[in-house]
Amino acid sequence: MADYTKYDPRVDSLVMESVTHWDPAVGKLSDEDKALLARTVHQSPEKAAKVAYFRSHTGFTREITVTVEDIARIYDEQTARA
Repeated sequence: MADYTKYDPRVDSLVMESVTHWDPAVGKLSDEDKALLARTVHQSPEKAAKVAYFRSHTGFTREITVTVEDIARIYDEQTARA
């Protein structure tokens, strides 16, 4: 059986829905920050620290738990482009 608790490009190609969870260590963020971070982390799921896939009727649902490490990585990537 496949391991659905890490990034898998084959399974990811069948993703029909994305869900975002927040690690408690992240703390409080504004709704705008959460929306931006969720969109950014789902654009590159292979970089997410915690990703899981669950079967659905039409494919898979990708669930990413955003961690402090993810936020630091996104920040570093954004500042490197500036």
